[in-house]
Order: sequence, then C-alpha cells, then structure tokens
Amino acid sequence: MAKGASISGFPEWLPSERVVEQRVIDTLRRVFELNGFLGIETRAVETGASLLKKGETSKEIYLLSRLQEVGHESDTPLNDRLGLHFDLTVPLSRYVVEHSGDLAFPFKRWQIQKVWRGERPQEGRFREFVQADIDVIGQGDLPDHYEVELPLVMVSALERLREFGLPKATVHANNRKLSEGFYRGLGLTDIEGVLREIDKLDKIGADEVAKLLVEGCGADESQARACLELAELTASDGKELAERFDALCAKHGIGTDGDAYQLARQGLDTLAMIVDQAAAIRPGSVIADLKIARGLDYYTGSVYETFLDGAASLGSICSGGRYDNLASQGSRKYPGVGLSIGLSRLVSYMLHTAGARANRVSPAAVLVAVWNEADRTAANRIADTLRSRGIAADVAPTAAKLGKQIKYADKLGIPYVWFPAADAGEDGQAAGDEVKNIVTGDQVPADAKSWEPDTVYARQEVTIQGVKEA
Repeated sequence: MAKGASISGFPEWLPSERVVEQRVIDTLRRVFELNGFLGIETRAVETGASLLKKGETSKEIYLLSRLQEVGHESDTPLNDRLGLHFDLTVPLSRYVVEHSGDLAFPFKRWQIQKVWRGERPQEGRFREFVQADIDVIGQGDLPDHYEVELPLVMVSALERLREFGLPKATVHANNRKLSEGFYRGLGLTDIEGVLREIDKLDKIGADEVAKLLVEGCGADESQARACLELAELTASDGKELAERFDALCAKHGIGTDGDAYQLARQGLDTLAMIVDQAAAIRPGSVIADLKIARGLDYYTGSVYETFLDGAASLGSICSGGRYDNLASQGSRKYPGVGLSIGLSRLVSYMLHTAGARANRVSPAAVLVAVWNEADRTAANRIADTLRSRGIAADVAPTAAKLGKQIKYADKLGIPYVWFPAADAGEDGQAAGDEVKNIVTGDQVPADAKSWEPDTVYARQEVTIQGVKEA
C-alpha cells in the first residue's frame, strides 16, 4: 500500500499492487459468470431506513451531510438521512424490490464494489474496502439447494486464487434454526443477543463470551456453558453431526418432542444436507461448525464463514448466509442466500503475506523509442499499428538518450523497446525497424504489421515471490 497515506483505514494501492487486485477481481468475475451469475452495480448511497435494518452495524454507518447542513443534521430524522452502504446485501434487497418486474427469478447476481464501514482500522481491516458478493434471490420461495451451490462457487473461486499464493479455503457452516432451537430448549429467550455474543467467540474467547451471555442475555452459568459446548461442535458429515447434536441435547435435558428441538432439527437437517452434498462435489470444502453465528440480525437459516489454512490471524475472508425477510413488497417476500468476500483484506494478505507481485507495472509490452521530437508522429503511428493488433504499446515520453529510454522501459517492466527506422515514411514504418527484448538482450528486425511478442514476456502477470504461477 502507498506509504504516507494520511487517513487510517482508507487504502491506496500502488500501481503494481493494483495489478494484483485487478487480477483477483478478474478471476472472481470469471468464476461467477461460469456459474451463471449476472453482474450488477448499485448506488453507493442508501437511506438511513434501509441501512439500519442490520442490527449492531448502525454504529458503523457513515452518514452524509452537505457542508451547509453541518451542525443541523439532527433536524433530519435518522431514517431520512443518507449514508454510504457498508455492505452489498442491503442495496441488493432494495434493488430487487425496485426492479422485480424486469428480473428473472431466481435472480443470481455477482457484484464487486466498494463499501464503507466506520469500524476501528487494523491490519487487514479497512474503513473503505472492496467486497465481492454472490447472491441468489427468489420470488416467494427459494430452494434449499442454493445453500449448497453458493459455498461451492466461492470455494471454486478461491481455489483459482491459489495460483497467486492463497492457501486452501474451507467453508464453516451452521444454521440459525439449529442454534435458536437449542437456545430455546435451554430456556433462553434473547436469541439475537446470544447469537451476537457467540459471534465474538474467536475475538474475545470463551470466558468473556460466557460473561456477556450472563450479564447481557439473561443466561445463568449452566446455560452459558451449554451454549459454548454447542459452539465447540464440528462435523464433516451429516450423520456425525446429528449424533453429536442429539447427545448434547440429551445431556442438557432438551427433549426430542418439544417445539424447540423440532426447530433445531429443521436447521440440523438443512446443515447436514449442505455438508453431505458439498462433500459429494468437493470433499472437505464445507464442514459443520456450530460456533458460526454471524452477528447480523437478518440471517434466518444457514450461515457461513470461510477460513484459510494456516492463516488463523486473518479470520474469516468470506461470510454470508440465508435471509428470508430482508426484502419484501406487500405480502410478497424475496428470500435469498449470499456470500461475500472481503476482497481488500484478501488482497492485503496476498501482497504482504503470500508474496503476490506483478511482474511489471505497465501493461504495455512495447515501448516505441523516439529519436527526436520531430519523429514523434512516426513513433505514434507504430504504436497505433501495434495496438490495432492487440499488442499493448506505449511511446517514450521524451526524445532522451537511448539509454535513458531503455531504463524507463525497464523501470516499468516493459520487456520490448522498438527502434523506428531513421527514414520511416508517412505510415511510420520502414524496412529498418528493429525491436529489442531488454530482458534477454536479443534484437531483431521487425514490422509493426506482423511482429508478435513472445508470450512469455508479453503478458502482465502476477507472480509469487518472483516465481510465475501457471
């Protein structure tokens, strides 16, 4: 990231770092579109009423004020204020309702866009960052099989990024109905509060979470410990999950004939289906992990967090879940399921830990030299001919000594320097044109209408610690 950035939490990538980010974006987009997702972009600004749908995130919203309104913002009700979106799911819910007549349902969309969140900046966590989302929205209902499809699409996308130094990714899944049924079976009533506190488990540890459950959610010590026992339950197949969950219910006196258990069983069956069907396609890619809670209030079913092997300090790099009540139009609901990658955090990890680098800053494969300013038009014509054939080309900024022009190309990583013939004609070309590969030192005659660069040097690539990946 550029040194000397004066506003904490607002990253600015250097050109070579931006190449890595763009390659990640291109890779994700290709995978999303291979799976039939449609690209959209929504406005950056939403009303306060829309942004405040999502629980504790209200404290993270950047509200907007015009300069002449400063000091008088309280005159406008919070719901009527405008704010920057802090994720892409709330804008999507509004977008779907407003454009429902023009969309085909289920509506599968991908979206890669900046968001803003007023949380405390730290390593890999920003106030302005890019998210990459996929969601499927139904009209009236949405089949459960999408709760398997979306994590598999994300695993596939993250697998492609292993070419650029990313470790193996595993999706950890839970189901809110399972957790809610268990909590109700224990006699707890503040379900959303319990979920929010359990979501902090990895950040503050079991003892602190237990205190919060007792102090803020009405749990006694026994109930708090039972919630933590549930959070410790993991399984890699549906049968193991059901056996371990039923044993935990029996231990804490939750009968199988009660409403609470039946609610939990709905979530258990869906979670078992997700784990088993995902294993049939990509073994080991999705596991059941009952500490996954997701602190946002609008999730109603499956919830997901994605972790990289050997990168525990990074935390989850992709999260999401099922939501049934976020978008509605009269009596019609638009249930959805979605996953979101914190793309800026991912790029930061790739740059600073995995060692991802661009092999060159400039996308140009060729720099056309300029002997003197009177010949610049001829150099421009050569560059234009190369570009018309799909070969990225730049022209030297000044008619400096040839050594300086070559150094300029080398600094940008441009592998070829084109030397126009001294007597180039009106088309900017003559039989005496030559091109030099400044990596190998080879120099050969060339014609801009037919010359082809060696593909080893022509492409702007992302490398891992100096080793090019296929």
